[in-house]
Amino acid sequence: MSKLYFTEEHHLFRESLRDFLQKEVVPNIEKWEETGQIERFIWKKFGDMGYFGLATPEAYGGLDLDLFYSVILLEEMQRINSGGFAAAIWAHAYLAMTHLNKEGSQEQKEKYLTPSASGDKIGCLCITEPFGGSDVAGMRTTAVKKGDNYVINGSKTFITNGVYSDYLIVAAKTKPELGNKGISIFVMDRDASGVSATKLEKLGWRASDTGEIAFDNVIIPSENLMGEENQGFPYIMQHFALERLIMGVNAHARAEYALEYTKKYMSERTAFGRTIDKFQALRHTFAECETQMEICKQFNYYVTKCLDNGDYMVKEATMSKLQSTKMADDVIYQCLQFLGGYGYMEEYPLARMARDSRLGPIGGGTSEILREIIAKMVIDNKDYKPAT
Repeated sequence: MSKLYFTEEHHLFRESLRDFLQKEVVPNIEKWEETGQIERFIWKKFGDMGYFGLATPEAYGGLDLDLFYSVILLEEMQRINSGGFAAAIWAHAYLAMTHLNKEGSQEQKEKYLTPSASGDKIGCLCITEPFGGSDVAGMRTTAVKKGDNYVINGSKTFITNGVYSDYLIVAAKTKPELGNKGISIFVMDRDASGVSATKLEKLGWRASDTGEIAFDNVIIPSENLMGEENQGFPYIMQHFALERLIMGVNAHARAEYALEYTKKYMSERTAFGRTIDKFQALRHTFAECETQMEICKQFNYYVTKCLDNGDYMVKEATMSKLQSTKMADDVIYQCLQFLGGYGYMEEYPLARMARDSRLGPIGGGTSEILREIIAKMVIDNKDYKPAT
């Protein structure tokens, strides 16, 4: 563990978290992967342990710790080999709760952020639309002001925690004629009249509930507006930096776990009279995988440190996700190959890992979109200014 970034307190936190996950989460993973629903008791236990409040102010039940505690949480959740469980947890803690923390009013924070930190309420962030994908500015969901209320109409898709969450953070156009300058952010309860969700079947991330959500004349009070009207797009872009770093960290962590598991397997598997970790071709391929993982990991730690210092890291966080998710797919593909036929079997971890990892280059902005963002910044000198 790098002493550049992690203290003894970080180390103790990692050990405690690892024990907690092994005791409370791992025995239930197979059931949740099969049912596609994470039972509520574990959310409360996460809240009781303070894991949802690592980056939340103490005033709202959080611990207000540095960002490396969150990195440890993300890394350790990858080691239990359920991308869906991990996604459900971080989508709540770092997508929904981040918007509440940054844009929420005092009343909104008391109603939603405090119970989110305690694990009593689960949130989801609703941005992606069926016809939009990574094109945030092209969203069609609208919020029309009528008296003291807004009327929401439209739909969202690929929403993690989209079926079983208690509240939704929703992006909608308040001034459609202004394009991306006319987007606003709202919070609403799951049981609001006109909100409905359909559960989606996925290749991987099977423990999490991914939903397509419809809003049919949903009436919410004007005080459910988060931050300023028509400032939603800058808010979203600002928080994408954290989301992309999270996905970069997840990627290096699952690749690291895949390599650890594969190294042990290769040290025990024999062929032609010796363990397969003695064959030069396999050793050198493994060394290449380890090198690529370590480069991404160290870069991600650097980005984390800068983000924690308050630097605006849009370019670097975008690079983190772009490079790390590709690396993870490549490494896990190769690790599965090292296991031969066993790698293809469901009772071995690489099969699920390969399925879960594949979402990395898609979710939170596809790799194609990320390349264009980086190109705009390094070639066209585009400057993405922070909103708040």
